[in-house]
Order: sequence, then C-alpha cells, then structure tokens
Amino acid sequence: MEPPKEARTLSDPVARPLGAVSSLTPNEEERREGGVAPPAAVLGEEADGASADGLWELPVEPAERRPECSRCSRPQKVCLCPFLPVYPLHVSTHLYIIQHPAEENKVLRTVPLLTACLPQDKCKVKIGRRFSEERDPELSTVCRKSGTLILYPGDEAANLEEFILDSPIYPSTIIIIDGTWSQAKDIFYKNSLFRLPKQVQLKTSISSQYVIRTQPTNRCLSTLECAAVALSILEKNSAIQETLLRPLQALCSFQLQHGAQIRHSKEHLLKNGLYPKPMPKNKRKLRKMELLMNSVKI
Repeated sequence: MEPPKEARTLSDPVARPLGAVSSLTPNEEERREGGVAPPAAVLGEEADGASADGLWELPVEPAERRPECSRCSRPQKVCLCPFLPVYPLHVSTHLYIIQHPAEENKVLRTVPLLTACLPQDKCKVKIGRRFSEERDPELSTVCRKSGTLILYPGDEAANLEEFILDSPIYPSTIIIIDGTWSQAKDIFYKNSLFRLPKQVQLKTSISSQYVIRTQPTNRCLSTLECAAVALSILEKNSAIQETLLRPLQALCSFQLQHGAQIRHSKEHLLKNGLYPKPMPKNKRKLRKMELLMNSVKI
C-alpha cells in the first residue's frame, strides 16, 4: 500500500522531472540473409555495436520547457495576462484550494488563473491527498473556525445563498477541492478535517464555460468557476464572477481556434446517443450512467 503523500502548499519546492529516459538496448536483427559474414565485416559490426552501446550511457539532456509567464503560468507566447485584472481583486473572503497532486501539472488547469486574479494573502493552494493536524496545523485551525465553509455538494450541503442569510456568523473563509469528481470525493471522505466546516453547495443554473474539458454533467463547474460564483455571493458583488471568468473564456477561445474540440459533458453525450464507449458492466457504474441519462442528481 502506497504511503500517503505529505501535503504541501503551492509555494513549496517540488521536484518536477523535465524528461524521462527509458532504458533501451540496440536492436538485434539478423546481420545477414544467408551465409557467414567475412571476419572484417563482423569486426566492423562489433565496433559499431560498441560505439552504439557507448551512446546509451551518455547523459540525456532534459527537454527544454517553454518560458512561462510568472503571473498566469501560461507559456509566454500564449500569455493570458491581458485578460486578467490589472490589480488583484479586493476581497475580504479567504479562499483555500485543496488541489489533488494529479492536477498540479495539467496544461489547461484553471487554478493558476484564479490565483493570479486574487491577492496572495486571500488565496492559498495546498497540494496533497491527505491532511491532518500534525501535517498542516494552519489548515487544521482554519477548518475548526466557525466562519469556515467547504464547497462540496451532497445531501448535507446547504445552499450557499440561503445559508449566509440565516447564519449568525458571516463566513470569512471557503475551501474548494480541485480535482476530478472521484479525486475530490476521495479527498473529502478520507480527511476528517474537511467534515468540520459547514458544507455548502451552489444552486445555479449556469452551464460550465470550460468547454475544452469533459465534465460529468452540464451543471458541473470547474474550480475557477466555482470560486467565481462563490466569491460573488459571499462578497455580494456580481462583477467578481465576470472578472474571474474572463481569462477562462479567453483560454477556451484560444484553444478552440487552434484545433481543440468542444467537449460535451457525459450527460449530453449519453442523452444524445453520442457516448463513444460501451456501457459499463459494473452495476454501480451502470446505475450512474442511467442517472445521468435521466438527469437525476448523483
């Protein structure tokens, strides 16, 4: 069983392999189609083989990464800074992004765009699968505060807009999990810390504009979109949502102009008979597919 990885913040140093070298051997094919090669030819081939063997031992230079913009983390040639606010947005809410490690190196991730729009002291990214009081005292303290919310849908989750109307303590912090649905579910249920804050969800009719990545349903939103809607509600300022969505719209527009395809949700594909894979044989997975087709919340 793989030992749990230590949680870390985005500012922590991370060893990122820039290139992987596979262990290869020269291809040993037949040296002739018939007969025995003359000794000189054999010696020549052996010498060539020795030279080739030496090449495998030479160090391989890692592939060069394209220079990235220090603000939006995009390659400089496709920098999205013109679509970001000139100055970080003024917000009073503290935002904690709990990011699954698999999301950290994805090319089209939205969290860097989100952090570029907000003040550093108001938006913190913590990367990891497992969190505890011993490993992350700061996060433990945040989760135990009465003014902290966690955005995670479910039967126990209150509608964010309704909750803040009746809450005796106005929320000061919101936690959002960044990852696929299965990754977010794993993080939420295997970390008892995340069941301490009040659980809330977004009741919104907007469809995701993150059309270059497949979503489970038409109502699923990217991390940036969730943060945009949540912050606009908590800050009582709809302009925040518009500002945060602008770089996401630009990212999707650029990708579509350069060959990317619109990714419809699984719900859309199933309803329209376009789902490219055979239906699963596993009963639990099949039931989820049926719920998607019938627009039942899962």
